Amino acid sequence: MFVTPAYAQAQGATGIETLWSFLPIILIFFVLYFLLFRPQQKKQREHQAMVDAVKRGDQVVTAGGIVGKVVKVGEEGRITVEIAPNVKVEVLRSTLADVLSKPIPADAGKGRGKDKDKTVPKAAEPEPAADDTQKANP
Repeated sequence: MFVTPAYAQAQGATGIETLWSFLPIILIFFVLYFLLFRPQQKKQREHQAMVDAVKRGDQVVTAGGIVGKVVKVGEEGRITVEIAPNVKVEVLRSTLADVLSKPIPADAGKGRGKDKDKTVPKAAEPEPAADDTQKANP
């Protein structure tokens, strides 16, 4: 009365059925790799190349938000950054967040008068419409 009948279980899953049950998990790993891991690795390589290319005169931002000009590139991954006149700070290369601008040569654009020759053209005045002309000249 309180005992349920015990039935024989079906045979175990075959190899193909097991593969089909793991297929969604495998697909999730592929999607995660192409959407998350691969772009992150690419961004990390680009950042590393940017940090390795820092040279004297570049304007940089540290991870702490300090903006300054690179004065000296030292050994062991250290650089000296001038954050204000006569205020120099030594930071690690790995703490650089971004390179803002490349140095501009001191004589670029000076003495040649390039900027003086450039003029901004005036906007063309619109011609009055035919109706406006007739109203103005009765």
